[in-house]
Parts: sequence; C-alpha cells; structure tokens
Amino acid sequence: MNRQGEIFARLAQAALIAVVRAEQPEHAVRVTGALLAGGIQAVELTFTTPGAAEALAAARQTYGDAVLLGAGTIREPAQVTASVQAGVDFLVSAHLRADLLQAMLATGLPALPGVFTPSEVAQALEAGAEVVKLFPASTAGPGHLRALRGPFPGLQVVPTGGIDIEDLPRWFAVGALAIGVGSELVPRSLMQEGRWDEITSRAMRFAAAARSARAQ
Repeated sequence: MNRQGEIFARLAQAALIAVVRAEQPEHAVRVTGALLAGGIQAVELTFTTPGAAEALAAARQTYGDAVLLGAGTIREPAQVTASVQAGVDFLVSAHLRADLLQAMLATGLPALPGVFTPSEVAQALEAGAEVVKLFPASTAGPGHLRALRGPFPGLQVVPTGGIDIEDLPRWFAVGALAIGVGSELVPRSLMQEGRWDEITSRAMRFAAAARSARAQ
C-alpha cells in the first residue's frame, strides 16, 4: 500500500476528523492535544486560523505521529506548499478549483477537494482525486450522498459541515469514509476560554458515538 492509501486507511479507521477553526495558533495546538486525549485521532487545522502554517508545524512537532494531521480550507497553492513544509498528512479544500487541486495532488499527499454537485464530483475524480469532501453536508443530508453514489458507485466521501453527534449513524449508514466535525465538536467558545478538559470530554463522547455507529 502506498502512502496515500495508508493515510486514507487511517482516516477510515479514525472515523472522525476534527475540523479546528481557531482564532489563535496556540489554541489550535492546545486543542489538538485535548482531542487526542479524548480519542480523536485525525485533526484538520484550517487556514482560517491566523498563523495556520506555524500552528500546523507546532502541532506536528508537539504530537508527532500520534496525530493524523491535515491542513484544511486551503484556498491557494502557496498554502499547499506551506502545509507540506509543516509536515501534514493530508490536504483539504472546501471548494473545487482545478489548479489548486492539481497543486494538492502533485504533493503526493492525500487530497480531499470540496464538492457538492455531480459535476464537481466528476471533475474531481477526472483530475485524480480518490476521496472527496462533501461540503456543506448538512444542507443536503445523507440522502444527497446516497444519490451521488448512484452515478458514482464506490465514491469515497468525507461529509463535513453542520454534522452533530446524533447525525453520525445516518452518514455512516450511507457509506461515509469518515466524517468531518467542526464547531459541534470544538465550539470556538471553549477554545477562547481554555476549557481543554471539556473539549476532551466532548471528544470522548463523539469518538464513542462514532464507534457505535460504525458497528451498526
């Protein structure tokens, strides 16, 4: 199995990807540790965070291979380069843009471009993407993913956006590879107030719910 295949397999095993949009880079690093302590193995730090590249590098240095580390909300090729230099494991965008996806794929790292429509799915697959991010997932619901897998059987999808703990079973039931969970898991207020133990407790509940949903 090549590196991409290995990381995709680890993402599937992790089941959840915590999508962290912090207001301070040090918060992004601290919350990564809190999530790991709660059993969340995959963390995506987004470029909406000030100093995101530095936060990614610090998270890698602090937690090493214990975290499956992703760079999210990538919007420019320069952010792809910065992410690779920071030592990330996978790359994520919220939208589909041809030159950006090519830059992501050229790194040899797993790339998850954001898609919503059948046309975007087709474009992403034709460009070489193996897994796509369905965003925003909550506005369409699990039925949207089920419908997409009609013309695209075997489509590997990470639905993200507006998914809460009670929604996990329905998304896994329609074949989600893993599920991205943002503010529902990591409310910005908890990061601002430094309530890391509470984030760990939330992570434990989400991780347990994901395991239960996967077992159904």
